[in-house]
Amino acid sequence: MRWKNGMTVAIFTGIFVLLAIALAPFVWNVMTSFKDKGEYFTYPPVFVPSTFDLEHYLQGLRLGGAKGIKDSFVIASLTTILAIVFGSLAAYALSRFQIGGENFAFWILSVRMMPPIASVLPLFLFFRFLRWLDTYQALILTYALVNLPFAVWMMKGFFDELPIELEEAALIDGCGRLGAFLRVALPLVAPGLVATALFCFMFSWNEFLFALILGRSKVVPVTVNIAGLIGGHEILWAEISAVSIVASVPIIVMAILLQRYLVRGLTLGAVKG
Repeated sequence: MRWKNGMTVAIFTGIFVLLAIALAPFVWNVMTSFKDKGEYFTYPPVFVPSTFDLEHYLQGLRLGGAKGIKDSFVIASLTTILAIVFGSLAAYALSRFQIGGENFAFWILSVRMMPPIASVLPLFLFFRFLRWLDTYQALILTYALVNLPFAVWMMKGFFDELPIELEEAALIDGCGRLGAFLRVALPLVAPGLVATALFCFMFSWNEFLFALILGRSKVVPVTVNIAGLIGGHEILWAEISAVSIVASVPIIVMAILLQRYLVRGLTLGAVKG
């Protein structure tokens, strides 16, 4: 019993230490968002600011943070919808009909591994030809193309673990192939669908390179807006921290609200009975 109690204490101590290390940058960022200019240049560093007010948050939102969050939310939401709709259809076809052969799914995933810098120039020229630079549709289409291979790969794994007999029973009962997909297969992999959607949303929300190159002044996602707070003569550290904290809130809230589905989705098919 003492050995077991000692192991339990050691495990929880290790978890606490790892959690403290993981949260330390976030906590420091929160504290920096409240500091005055003199406090984040002092040595030794000041951890607890002298005042706690929302001045830097309001200033950061006035400097484009509010518009950046709105643009990022619109782009990430529509990108996630497109990636999930087309990704689930493609994943179902790959899982059930073996389209493209055994290694075609991995080839699709390999597209996601391509460095973004390799495709940003062709996309820039393409969207300039269409006069789509600095528009929502340019970034939504780009992010959807980037996230689609990941969505296909994730959803294919969930469909592979789904017994095909369930859909065959639906087909015998008179359902078409699309009906069996929508009424049987898709509801059963809903946790995996939610997990994939959350990851696609996070990837789109945090993306910087495409947003910087394809956006200008009308469409400025929050990642580009935060980088814009670094000026040639002054770096607005408190405003940067404040906007980054506000920008992280939607992801944190979504992860908490969808935690049950996220855990079920990531463990779907992990245990075979």
